[in-house]
Amino acid sequence: MENVSLRVKNLTKVYKLYKKPLDRLVEGFLNKQMHTKFYANKDISFELKKAETLGIIGINGAGKSTLLKQIARVIEPTSGEIITNGRVTALLELGTGFNPEINGIDNIYFNAMLLGLSKEEISRQLDDIVEFSELGDFIYEPLKTYSSGMVMRLAFSIAIHSNPQILIVDEALSVGDAHFSAKCTRALKQLKEQQLSIIYVSHDLNSLKILCDRLMLLNKGEVVAISTPETIINKYNFLIAQLNKQDNLEVKHEDCSYGKFSAEITDVQIYATHTKSNIISASQLTTIQIKIKANEDIQNKTVGILIRDKFAQDIFGTNSYYYNQFVTLKKGQECIVEFEMKMNIGVGKYTLTVAIHSDQDHSTECLHWIDNAAQFEVAGIEGEFFIGIARLEPTVRVR
Repeated sequence: MENVSLRVKNLTKVYKLYKKPLDRLVEGFLNKQMHTKFYANKDISFELKKAETLGIIGINGAGKSTLLKQIARVIEPTSGEIITNGRVTALLELGTGFNPEINGIDNIYFNAMLLGLSKEEISRQLDDIVEFSELGDFIYEPLKTYSSGMVMRLAFSIAIHSNPQILIVDEALSVGDAHFSAKCTRALKQLKEQQLSIIYVSHDLNSLKILCDRLMLLNKGEVVAISTPETIINKYNFLIAQLNKQDNLEVKHEDCSYGKFSAEITDVQIYATHTKSNIISASQLTTIQIKIKANEDIQNKTVGILIRDKFAQDIFGTNSYYYNQFVTLKKGQECIVEFEMKMNIGVGKYTLTVAIHSDQDHSTECLHWIDNAAQFEVAGIEGEFFIGIARLEPTVRVR
């Protein structure tokens, strides 16, 4: 395991479910099965490399928290094997490992000892922990007077100063304010450079794209796929559409395209100042042209676009619903939907996702969704120079 921090082999966690408490006694005394089995995790296997961030994504009840608790040794697996190479520190449910009746300083010692640090190690790190948490004089107040964000600050500060080789973060960053969340993100990136491995669970898709090298998609306790963030998030979007009772969804082109196909997107073109081109200058007038064909009669459907950068981060998205423009077609008819705008984004390569669906988003009824439907590059800048991903066009005055 020279380059591997964690190896999980065929991990399974089974819970016994009883209809009523008395059934447990009946089963125990009469040796008669009175339970049904619930597989919270089923035959999960993966590796976490050193200095890698593995994100875990899935709908509620997919088995994410159960998996993390087993890796953190909070609960024991029913079967399977967990092999770790170094100290594991976990940020699970908010407040785990704290005593609400004692102050922040005492809780640092209490919590850090649970993580395996000696009193001498904690004392050496104490000032750094308090400084990073930014709690000020509240560090001397009982924890029961803290807000949830303050508890998260203390928990995260202890965790990153406990010298872990593997850090498990379960939605912790979603509790804090934007300033501290950004500070935590910077700290995690610095620790990765020191070979820290991270398992990160969140429903924030953009944070998963920014922080993670790979993502693992869980559904009903099983691994659906492990791949790049963009690939897994596309699969996750398809799963969401399926779960919203869109049972007749079809998948085409290796999961990049799916939908009911009562209408489909047949062509996507990009025009720079009315000339077809995939090379654009920042602020240049750009038209995204989407051609749609109806395979059945459709009425009042929405067409949307989503621009992503090379890191698969969402840069800009909108749809015709918000502009009160809808598509109504008879079977066999075609139409073209255009989005025209100044492409006020920074130099770089981008991909375009397009979709036709009902209402505001694809979760109610997805007719056709295509990831990576087109690519384009912003290769230059028209007008004043700027850096970053967005051109805000300020008015500048010297007064």
